[in-house]
Amino acid sequence: MRFLPISDNTARQAIDSANIWSEYLNALDAAKPYSGGMYWKKEGAYEYLVKTLAGNKQQRLGARSLESEHIYAAFHARKKTTTERLSCLAAALDEAQRLNKAVRAGRTPEIVVKLLNALREAGLEKHFRVVGTHALYAYECAAGVRIVASTVATQDVNLLWDASRRVEFLVDPQRDAGSVLALLQRVDPSFQRRDDELNNKSAINAKGFEVEFLRVESEAGDTHPFQFSNTEGDLRHVQARSEAVLAQSALFSQPVISATGKMATMRTIDPQTFVEFKRWTSGLESREVTQRRRDALQADAVQELLVAKMLASNIS
Repeated sequence: MRFLPISDNTARQAIDSANIWSEYLNALDAAKPYSGGMYWKKEGAYEYLVKTLAGNKQQRLGARSLESEHIYAAFHARKKTTTERLSCLAAALDEAQRLNKAVRAGRTPEIVVKLLNALREAGLEKHFRVVGTHALYAYECAAGVRIVASTVATQDVNLLWDASRRVEFLVDPQRDAGSVLALLQRVDPSFQRRDDELNNKSAINAKGFEVEFLRVESEAGDTHPFQFSNTEGDLRHVQARSEAVLAQSALFSQPVISATGKMATMRTIDPQTFVEFKRWTSGLESREVTQRRRDALQADAVQELLVAKMLASNIS
């Protein structure tokens, strides 16, 4: 068996915290339309309703009338409700994350959780999917287990996770995401582009953690890497050979928890696609033997969860 169930206490905490996390995200979305303000402005004999927007912008909503007074009252009532709910859920999330740490509810690397939240806060999460080894964290969280390699040698345990120092994101090729390097540097200022890497496809921080961005090959045969922005020195995500199947995969979305209890939502590929892709890469003679062996181990681990019905695929 390549997985161990987590304790009942840990499982309950993981479920409870996932529910709180989901409600917190819903509350964030509900509060966004009310993030600005609304007030009456008078110019001579004329009084009109103004809504304040981001970037010190303002929008006139019309002269004072019964209708605009209703808009004003409804806005402030809803703003109060959403703000109070968000505040309560933020407090509940803080407590849930504290308990997550206490019961060791998760082990997703802290930096991965921070990266996922940075993408969400920038409004970019829908354009990125985690692929590769780090998808295992989403699968084991969903299954309520810890993926191990108890039936193989100790060195195979390390082999199963030997890519954990690098996270790979599959990127929507149509998305101009702005300066991704700048986003990484908000998470950790030590991130720098890998100048020695072909097409500048990755960045690495001072602790040796690498972030790589992949894109699907262009059907038109475009061999030029897509550039995220015109910012000099920005990352470019490269044409990822043979990864078209990953982009076409059904989405698998799962709250994940770090060792410190912090939470994020990981968007990755369907576990059945993961198994099929890893089976395929494990048979590629162009890959190193250790890589092929790791891919086979990862495929076996996820396949076992699917067979045991501890993990569900959306692929019929």
